[in-house]
Amino acid sequence: MKKLFLTGCIGFFILSCSKKENTPVDTPSSETTAASEPAKTNLSGSQIIETLNCTGCHTVNERMIGPSYQEIADKYSEKDIEMLASKIIEGGSGVWGSVPMQPHPQVSKDDAKKMVEYILSQKK
Repeated sequence: MKKLFLTGCIGFFILSCSKKENTPVDTPSSETTAASEPAKTNLSGSQIIETLNCTGCHTVNERMIGPSYQEIADKYSEKDIEMLASKIIEGGSGVWGSVPMQPHPQVSKDDAKKMVEYILSQKK
């Protein structure tokens, strides 16, 4: 029973942390963006988080599958923005438990930094 539950939770985690397919994002056209450079948005950090459906694993003040934004803000500071932005893009594991955070390679470094700045603004 535990294996079945754990398998279902992991499946939910993978699906819920992936980008929503039909969510419009204000990005430059492919003609103006180099193929190797991820698209950058004019959205705020909280709007980018909503677009990526991060709320499937995280909330502002309560631990779910992943840590709450307040827990993250309490653990890290402004000097960690670059490292945390890389974790959003590349994924990570082991810091908050055994469930890994899925990578989000579609997120530009600038957008990941906006997300981190929003998360760090949730410090208690």
